[in-house]
Amino acid sequence: MKFEKILEEIGGFGPFQMFILVLLCIPRIVLPCHYLLNNFIAALPPHRCDISTLENGGLFRNLTQQQRLTVSLPLGEDGGFRSCEMFSEPQFQLLVNGSKLFEATMVPCQSGWVYDNSTFTSTLATEWDLVCDRKSLTQTTSSIFFFGVMIGSIAFGFLSDRYGRRNTLLASYIMAAVFGFSSAFANSYVVFAVLRFFTGFGLTGIGVNSVVLSIEWADIDHRSFIGVIGSLSWCLGNMLLAAFAYLVNDWRNLTMTATAPLGLAILTWWWIPESARWLLAHGKVEKAKFYLDKCVKFNKRGDQSDKIKLETLSSIENEENKDKNYTYLDLIKTPKMRKLTLLTGIVWYGVASTYYGISLNISGLGLNIYLTHFIYAAIEVPAKLMTYCCLNIVGRRKCQAGPLLLTGLCIAINIFLPQDLWHLRIIVGILGKGLSEAAFTTVYLYTTELYPTVVRQNGLGYCSVMSRLAVSVAPLILMLEDVWTPLPQIIICSVASVSGLVALLLPETLKERLPETIQDVEQKTVLVN
Repeated sequence: MKFEKILEEIGGFGPFQMFILVLLCIPRIVLPCHYLLNNFIAALPPHRCDISTLENGGLFRNLTQQQRLTVSLPLGEDGGFRSCEMFSEPQFQLLVNGSKLFEATMVPCQSGWVYDNSTFTSTLATEWDLVCDRKSLTQTTSSIFFFGVMIGSIAFGFLSDRYGRRNTLLASYIMAAVFGFSSAFANSYVVFAVLRFFTGFGLTGIGVNSVVLSIEWADIDHRSFIGVIGSLSWCLGNMLLAAFAYLVNDWRNLTMTATAPLGLAILTWWWIPESARWLLAHGKVEKAKFYLDKCVKFNKRGDQSDKIKLETLSSIENEENKDKNYTYLDLIKTPKMRKLTLLTGIVWYGVASTYYGISLNISGLGLNIYLTHFIYAAIEVPAKLMTYCCLNIVGRRKCQAGPLLLTGLCIAINIFLPQDLWHLRIIVGILGKGLSEAAFTTVYLYTTELYPTVVRQNGLGYCSVMSRLAVSVAPLILMLEDVWTPLPQIIICSVASVSGLVALLLPETLKERLPETIQDVEQKTVLVN
């Protein structure tokens, strides 16, 4: 008897599964709040050189503030004062000659900067003067954070398959909460960067464990529903981030606000069950029976309780897997697992590169950054719901490849659309964002169904590493705009298209039972069916 048969008889979709889904949605709200937090805490407000320390005597003393700025700061191409340079000496002739051409020696800002605080009270840039020649350090914090996420993917993938989904989830909660709150009190850039690394490390465990745990408790017919509806928590968190950032303009308070839901998540962890699939795969039959009995009681399927016997569960548990410790090497030891690992890695890289390449460029639409972020988040809701409808009709493979290829098409269209057609560019850009989210929604569910139970977390951990590698590179790709304006879009378009084609090489998993062992994967006659 297979585990799916037991789950179907005792209730593979009922109040028990919905209860798990709700409990796991609480911490998942935190993920987008931190993953895209840099859009706001690292924002670079308008700024100019501070001239308050210049000599206040003589003629300078009699000038108005605007006249002092005129004689002290050169104008940029946009007609405003330059952000990073000032005159070596006050140019009083500008008060008479206006903007007539003249030669004057300019030097970098000598006494710091003055920032426009109308939008943000405080950001990383204003806190530690990360402007001008230090401007790249604001993006570096994002790369450091996602590097922590990438390393965490490796660690938590192993720990979850070794020690269980539930225990690893608690460790993730505590670690992300401690370092998340601590980063809000950092007194230097270096300390902040280190704390953000460990925050990202901890958050990874929440991402991979919450998805797998909810899907492993669902039956075959409702896996897509659980996967898609559960992922709506990302949309909620993403929209909440726009609201939080609008209401909380100080980066320290915003960081604490984004981390706060983890406190509730820690309190609700006690009601989260361990994965019965994982328990059986590791020979923990009695513990699996304990949670399955809970499922029967919660779903009011008492008439099926007599079918959950230790002898029955022992027959499900494969002796070959008992007490065996699986590692990342098991992902490449056998031919079909090697091919699966290669293909899913490419797809995850393309999905993440496309999604974050669009999401991190919230100034690209030319709208208010809060509105842009909210629109980008809101479009994800219909994208996810449409994905749910399509998953059970056209299958997982086409739902993975299609949105990636269409996202690449949207990006390509915007490359050739002139800037004057900004209304049309906004529509195409929002459509591309929705499609990239559809690809991301599918990839979590699809990958969970592709990898066998014994190495599922290792597989997701590896895929998450590929994803975070793409995210770490995404800010660097966007910086290539200084080399050639359309270059970042060309790269993202190419990555989306290639990964979409690669997704077509993966097997379909619609209506298929979850593979339990590596042998289940290897015994399939073809990789593409």
